[in-house]
Amino acid sequence: MPFYEYEVILENGEGGERFEVMQKMSDPPLTKHPETGQPVRRVISAPHIPGKYSEHAAKRALKNDKKLGELGFTKYVKTDDGRYEKRTGKGPDVISKD
Repeated sequence: MPFYEYEVILENGEGGERFEVMQKMSDPPLTKHPETGQPVRRVISAPHIPGKYSEHAAKRALKNDKKLGELGFTKYVKTDDGRYEKRTGKGPDVISKD
């Protein structure tokens, strides 16, 4: 069963305390805090996907020029004289500031 994130709805309509509840996907969303009875709304947030699609793996892939090229990206690095030199991918070898 997945965890769902909720937040308390304050009197001015803004979000308050956040908490998580494990629910079946078929369960209706909560409308009241299970302990205090305050009104709540479900919060949409990014899922955590472990494994090769983790944030750590993404950062590691961005540092690897060969991997970026295989994924279809082109990477340029700025030089001291203001030009950009291609490290991987398709496109011109150099982009000048002119």
